[in-house]
Amino acid sequence: MHGLLPRRIVIVSDAWYPQINGVVRVLDTLRLRLEARGHTVEILAPDRFRAVPCPTYPEIPLCILPGRRLGRLLADFAPQAVHIATEGPLGMAARAWCRRRGHPFTSAYHTKFPEYVHARTRLPLPWLYAAMRRFHAPSSAVLAPSPSVYRELTAQAFANVRPWSHGVDAQVFQPRGKNYLDLPRPIHLFVGRLAVEKNLPAFLSLDLPGSKVVVGSGPQRDELMRAFPDAHFRQARGDGELARYFSAADVFVFPSRTDTFGLTMLEALACGVPVAAFPVTGPLDVLGLDGPGETPAGCLDADLAGAVRRARAKDPADCRAHALEFSWERVVDQFLAHLAPF
Repeated sequence: MHGLLPRRIVIVSDAWYPQINGVVRVLDTLRLRLEARGHTVEILAPDRFRAVPCPTYPEIPLCILPGRRLGRLLADFAPQAVHIATEGPLGMAARAWCRRRGHPFTSAYHTKFPEYVHARTRLPLPWLYAAMRRFHAPSSAVLAPSPSVYRELTAQAFANVRPWSHGVDAQVFQPRGKNYLDLPRPIHLFVGRLAVEKNLPAFLSLDLPGSKVVVGSGPQRDELMRAFPDAHFRQARGDGELARYFSAADVFVFPSRTDTFGLTMLEALACGVPVAAFPVTGPLDVLGLDGPGETPAGCLDADLAGAVRRARAKDPADCRAHALEFSWERVVDQFLAHLAPF
C-alpha cells in the first residue's frame, strides 16, 4: 500500500474547523497522514463558502448554494479522486458535480443523521434512512467507521458499504499524570459535543462518588450547566490540554447511544483511562464486544452506573495497550484502497 503513487485527493466535508468533533479530528489526521505519504490533499469545507448557522445547532455552518463555487474549486484543483465525508450542502454539491461529469467518488457514514434528525424533529426514521440511501447510492464505496455501522447499513440496504477503521494518535494521547484536575476522586469524565444526541443526562444524573467533569461545547451546554450544577464544565484548548483532561480522570463515561464510533473513547484509553458505556454501536466496536460485558479496557452495561463502578478497577496499562491496536497506518491503508480514482 505504501508504494501507491501520490494522488491529488479532494475531501469534501460540511464539518471542519473551528468545529471540534470526531469527524473533524478524523479528517484532519487523515489529511496529515496522506500528505506524509506524498499525496496532495485539498479539504473543501464551510470556511471557504458563504454559510449560515444551522437551526437548533448554531455551531454547525450550512453553506448557501455552494455548487458554483465548489465546481470552480474542484476544477482548479483537478483532483484524481473525490471523497465526500458528509451529507450536508457541500456533500450534496460535490455529489452532483461528480455525477454530472461521470466521475466516481467515495463517501463516508460518520454520523447517524437519521437518528439525530429524528430526535430533533420526530420525522419517521424510515423516511430519513431512505434519504441517506439515495445520497450514498451512487458512491463507489460507502466507508463505515465500525463493524456495527457496517452491519446496520447493510441491514438498511445501503449498497457498496466497506469497512473503514478509525485510529488514535498515541503520541499526543498518552498518560500525563493525574494532577491536572484538583477535584474529589474518583473523577468521572465526558469529552465531546454537548448536544441532545450525546445523552449527557444519562451520565450526569447518576449517583456517583467523587466528581463529574464535562469537557466540550455545544447547543446543550447552558441547559446542562443549569440542570446539573454539581458537575464541572470545562473547555480544552488544543489536543495537549485535552490529553491532560483525559489523563486526570479515573473513568471515561460515554452515554451516547447514537455514535457511529466514538473517537474520544479511544483517546481516553490511549491516556490509560478505562471506558464505561452502554452496549451500543461505537462502544461495542471500541471495546471489541458483541454485547454487554467487559474487557481489560472497560465495561458495557445497560446499567451505566454499574459499568462505571466496574470500569474504575481496570488497569491503565491494559487500557493503553488496547488503544494501540487502533493503528492510523491501517486507517490510511483502507482509505486509499477504497478510493475511486478518475
